[in-house]
Amino acid sequence: METKIAMRNIYGLLEPSFTDYWNRESKPKAFFIGPLCLNRSPKLEPVLHQEYCRCIQLLDKKLRQGMPVLYVAFGSQAVISAEQLSEIARGLEESKVSFLWVAIKDGIQLGEKFEERNKERGMVVKELVDQKRILEHEIVLGFLSNCGWNSVLEKQHLNAKMLVEEIIIGLRVETVNGSSNGYVESKSLKNMVKVLIEGKMENQSKKKLKEVAEAARNSMKKGGSSWHTLNQLIKEIHLQHDTQKLIRVVTNRVFVKKKFIISVVTNRQ
Repeated sequence: METKIAMRNIYGLLEPSFTDYWNRESKPKAFFIGPLCLNRSPKLEPVLHQEYCRCIQLLDKKLRQGMPVLYVAFGSQAVISAEQLSEIARGLEESKVSFLWVAIKDGIQLGEKFEERNKERGMVVKELVDQKRILEHEIVLGFLSNCGWNSVLEKQHLNAKMLVEEIIIGLRVETVNGSSNGYVESKSLKNMVKVLIEGKMENQSKKKLKEVAEAARNSMKKGGSSWHTLNQLIKEIHLQHDTQKLIRVVTNRVFVKKKFIISVVTNRQ
């Protein structure tokens, strides 16, 4: 069966040249209705587990101390060697910054007594957490990531290039051989972390970061670009239903604090 519609979890204004090119030159027609992570209902909050509560307690403590925190997470799918993880841990330790590291994959080793040596500055969590809430905490100043699309939005090196060179809202840790999948040394990581946490980023990056965040929020509001695209998507689905009689669509839109939730159920007849 031919796919006629694609939904993308980004907003068109983030990558206008790409989104315009896709719908001009590629198929299927794409509708950019994100970022969906901003679409949260207070009634749907998860039950907070003990580890997550410890995370928030750490962040609140660092806020009172006035010590910015670096959030570290590489997801559950990225394959990172034990040697590389050890080098990352060494770089974090040598940077002397406060950190919250979510390491949920089984068997991760961060070096002998790493957690014990750094217990006053940081925390290693081995359970899933509400990443969005942590990143929203005012004391969290940066995010050390492999740039998987669940954290930004697919190929890690392409995302890093986009964030650093095109959107200008990130810093890239250089690899030993300069390749996209090369080895990162502790010294390079330490230096870049200090640039971020100590406020040495260029003013252009700081300004662009605020602009991108504001644009993302505005896109999800009633009247925003993703809101309009969602309406276009609904019209397109109904049009295909009326002309081809192939799908039955049930849509339910709920507005919560100027944000929307949509559920779409499709069935072949």
